Amino acid sequence: MAGNILIFALVVGDQQLHTPMYFFLGNLSCLEICYSSTILPRMLASFLTGDRTISFRGCLLQMYFFGSLGATECYLLAVMSYDRYLAICKPLHYSTLMNSRLCLFLAAGSWISAFLAISIIIVLVSQLTFCGPNEIDHFFCDLTPVLKLSSTDTHLMEITTFIFASIFTLPPFLLTILSYMAIIGTILRISSTTGKQKAFSTCSSHLVVVTSFYGTLGIVYVLPKNDALRDLNKVFSVFYTVLTPLLNPLIYSLRNREVKEGLRKWLSKFIFCVRKQKL
Repeated sequence: MAGNILIFALVVGDQQLHTPMYFFLGNLSCLEICYSSTILPRMLASFLTGDRTISFRGCLLQMYFFGSLGATECYLLAVMSYDRYLAICKPLHYSTLMNSRLCLFLAAGSWISAFLAISIIIVLVSQLTFCGPNEIDHFFCDLTPVLKLSSTDTHLMEITTFIFASIFTLPPFLLTILSYMAIIGTILRISSTTGKQKAFSTCSSHLVVVTSFYGTLGIVYVLPKNDALRDLNKVFSVFYTVLTPLLNPLIYSLRNREVKEGLRKWLSKFIFCVRKQKL
């Protein structure tokens, strides 16, 4: 939480970071803050108090925000890869193509479309019948374990979920793959070693995040659902719900010169203000 809040504050407060790449990075940090707030507080409260119950409405609310934010992240990562594609493959046209209006449209479209689509799924889930208290075999209200508890036919619900999941994962994943194929091809054609390193450094951080996110997501939701892999799925769920939001600020800050420079200036101002107050 602290790392993502710090990156978001740097992007908002530092004029040098008011560029398309950092605008999307700020959106990603804001998303990770919301992502962690959706799952971790309730999970930590369960560990501390031993009360692992959650109301049906609370479960639906957690499922709604978790699904919406997850779908938003898929599109945001695709938008960030497209931004890197334009910056590396079409540098002369970058400022014209990736203008402030397009940046706002892409970011707003990612957020709004995801929240609207997941609301349809939540409405359908709320109409299912659940008989009495039930136990979810998971550490948060994910859609698959919740559907297993329903006493009504969930076939239509599963088809609808598959369609929406395909819309919000396959197109952005393919766009991300195609963007990086074009980026890698462009980098390999650069003659100087320094130029290759500089070009690759601008997108390597994002590539690490994309790999970890889609890798764990694919293991959890694509592999067959059986008892042998059930506990393994929960372990990998921790990766994209807890570890990915934790690693994102570390990856982007430690591998990004502009972010480190902004953090250095912020710390210098903070130390100066503290010393001034003491004097």
